[in-house]
Amino acid sequence: MKKNSILYILIVCLIIFNVFFLFNYIKTPNDDRPDRPDGNRDFIVKELGFNVTQLELFNEESKGHHDVMMRLSDDVKDLKDELFSTLSNDSINDTTIDSISGLICEKETEKEKEIYSHFRMIKDIANDNQKEKFEKILMDALRHGDRGNRPPPPNSEEGHRPPPRHD
Repeated sequence: MKKNSILYILIVCLIIFNVFFLFNYIKTPNDDRPDRPDGNRDFIVKELGFNVTQLELFNEESKGHHDVMMRLSDDVKDLKDELFSTLSNDSINDTTIDSISGLICEKETEKEKEIYSHFRMIKDIANDNQKEKFEKILMDALRHGDRGNRPPPPNSEEGHRPPPRHD
């Protein structure tokens, strides 16, 4: 009987620990995520040290930016879904593929223009010292982004070896 009670106590403790872990893991937001639009906005405001007037201008000018970006991203996702849903279709022609690909390019171009105009607005609001700091932040982000989009060199530690050939 004593052995069973020890097992029951251990099981109850494990359940409590698991519930506590899940509650903390799921309930608390991860504030370190850079993907949050408010986190990006707060980062820019904090790093550039916007004053109250600049902050009001920034908030007013960037109201619809996130909504536009989300709409364009959704449009690109829908178009890509449409494009790749044609993989199972044996009678798909190049014109359809080119048409959908062209629409994807147009949406991506709109996204890039929206990002550019948003950054231009930030630069217009900033004073000379803030402009220098903003350009440095922007260049660091662009250089970091370039590294993220490139595949690793072949046969490097971080790269993958190509699949074997079957001749």
